[in-house]
Amino acid sequence: MRTRGFEIVSKYEGQGLQLPKRATVHSAGYDFEAAEDTVLPSIWNTFFKHDRNAPIKGITPVLVPTGIKAYMEDDEYLQLTNRSSNPIKHFLILPNGVGIVDADYYGNEDNEGEIFFQLLNFGLRDKVIKKGDRIGQGIFLKFLKVDNEEVSKNSRKGGFGSSDAH
Repeated sequence: MRTRGFEIVSKYEGQGLQLPKRATVHSAGYDFEAAEDTVLPSIWNTFFKHDRNAPIKGITPVLVPTGIKAYMEDDEYLQLTNRSSNPIKHFLILPNGVGIVDADYYGNEDNEGEIFFQLLNFGLRDKVIKKGDRIGQGIFLKFLKVDNEEVSKNSRKGGFGSSDAH
């Protein structure tokens, strides 16, 4: 019986992706790699390459695809975290602090449950993430429910960011 693990989404089958794995025997997190080359523009471009007559759009994170989906038990989630070296060596942060992948995200109709890492580049130059570069970690965790919970009848209808619709 399968309880938790990773699979490659069909869009990336046969493209040489590796499933996430732990770097050492005692590592908590599974290292995720980028599924394709992605450019992360420097946030400073927003300020210094800006046309004075155009409105500033703001700083927008880039979604870096992994080509990976995760299955897990109903009372678990996958916590997406930054690699400890990303801010110091590569000037990359997760603007949302951590990402949460719910069990019902797996196999959703919009994107099959593909996991993405939101990243911001606060370095002075654009950063190119190459296919296969380690971009973040995932840790499987159990969660608890409160007594007398009013159980929602809603079910996931889409992919990334879809559970915020009311």
